Amino acid sequence: MTIQIYDTTLRDGTQREGMSLSVEDKLKIARELDRFGIPFIEGGWPGSNPKDAEFFQRAKSEPWQQAAICAFGSTRRPGSEAANDANLKALIAAETLVCTLVGKSWTLHVTDVLETTLTENLAMIADSITYLRAQGRRVFYDAEHFFDGYRADPAYALATLHAAAEAGAECIILCDTNGGALPGFIGEVVRVVHSELLDDATQPLALKLGIHTHNDGELAVANSLAGIEAGATQVQGTINGYGERCGNANLVPIIANLQLKLGYDVLPPEKLRSLTELARFVAAIANLAPDDHAAYVGHSAFAHKGGIHVAAIAKVESSYQHVDPTIVGNVRRVVVSELSGRVNMRLRAAELGVGVEVGEQALLQKVKQMESRGFQYEAAEGSFELLIRRAAPDYAPPFTMLDAMVVVEQRDGRPMLSEATVKLRVNGEVVHTAAEGNGPVNALDRAMRKALLPAFPQLASVHLVDYKVRILDEQAATEATTRVLLEAAQGDVRWSTIGCATNIIEASWQALVDSLELPLLRAQERTTLQSDELRQPVVVG
Repeated sequence: MTIQIYDTTLRDGTQREGMSLSVEDKLKIARELDRFGIPFIEGGWPGSNPKDAEFFQRAKSEPWQQAAICAFGSTRRPGSEAANDANLKALIAAETLVCTLVGKSWTLHVTDVLETTLTENLAMIADSITYLRAQGRRVFYDAEHFFDGYRADPAYALATLHAAAEAGAECIILCDTNGGALPGFIGEVVRVVHSELLDDATQPLALKLGIHTHNDGELAVANSLAGIEAGATQVQGTINGYGERCGNANLVPIIANLQLKLGYDVLPPEKLRSLTELARFVAAIANLAPDDHAAYVGHSAFAHKGGIHVAAIAKVESSYQHVDPTIVGNVRRVVVSELSGRVNMRLRAAELGVGVEVGEQALLQKVKQMESRGFQYEAAEGSFELLIRRAAPDYAPPFTMLDAMVVVEQRDGRPMLSEATVKLRVNGEVVHTAAEGNGPVNALDRAMRKALLPAFPQLASVHLVDYKVRILDEQAATEATTRVLLEAAQGDVRWSTIGCATNIIEASWQALVDSLELPLLRAQERTTLQSDELRQPVVVG
């Protein structure tokens, strides 16, 4: 049996306190989810804010590989017409094939929150789905607070599902919105709903059931699996369990458990090997520290410290591991003496289109050395590619940074002034320039470009699109080590680079140098390949 995975990181996940994604962030995560193989990606609520509306506008021109982008919204307002409802109009304007509609299942919410009648709520559900179906949309229906609603009034909660099914919903998702249900109750209720809806000859044969749980009782993953074992065939959640309050169901262990423990078809095995990379990528883009102890994908998920444990796994690796870590893209680690992860180096280098000339072991040791200093390459593929290129025997830097000085001053209450002076060696000559900027990092960027553009005019088309800063050791306060993650773009090509130092300007400088050197090395490689092709003998026959 195939289980549909529905990701709502970009909507429900962003309701996590302290988490905010720009439109660029949302597009980056959506592209990664699409590449990974997630079939349904909820982009946001287009009727709620301009950012989500812009996301859907830009998503229309994205070359999605296989994913369906879904727009989220609510049923029409009480006492209104579906065709005139602003929220439903925004869903249509988003131009997604799938619309996910949320409606009320709990009598408490109908009478005390919406302040309408139980009969009108049923009409709101039916009218909204009918309208979207008439506009050619596939409709998934989120039955909000369903398990609390079922506990309070089973007959009415089920009536809301019948209204949705009869109106043409393709999938009905049962939501534990408050996150307080237990797995036994989830399984019991899903079985009742399955019998009520899917075994009812009057309902569409293609109707599916889904499960959407929250983690307020630390049971979201268990509740999701209980729902699936009881008959649900779609599961909703977020990467790393991001979400409001205590979070949503974490799709990372859900995917792994479904495929590895329960035998469901979720993803091809080669995609599952990217699970760790996906989890860390999303954490980096969200600017949140990844959970080192997260199941399957955490840095410590397969780490062994106890002497007895290490002695055992040296003989039989499975003696203290529930799965082979490489299946999910992670590695077994022995704390105090980390074990090899050379295959990871080789595969990642191949994905980036570069060869590992110095040997995978040497590259691995370099990565370990840099990560011990605070670098992290999961979301900085540009800097990782540079590690490989700089280790090649014929590597010649297109430029070398010799000196840099950044001055920030404020006088007489005027706006703060930032000026950077840089000295670089370019094509054997020393270039000394200075520039002002909107802050010290911008000044440094402008000064470097001023020095490089005469020799490398192609850098004029390279621009920075994102800049993130993260403090690694909070207890050190203003003396803390700082990690800077930059994203640069040249046309449709994007790459991320990283810097790490106790000085934020130094960390920014490291990431800036990488962001400008990488496109130059790639261009040099293309030129060399083209020259080699031109030198090939032409055979006339």
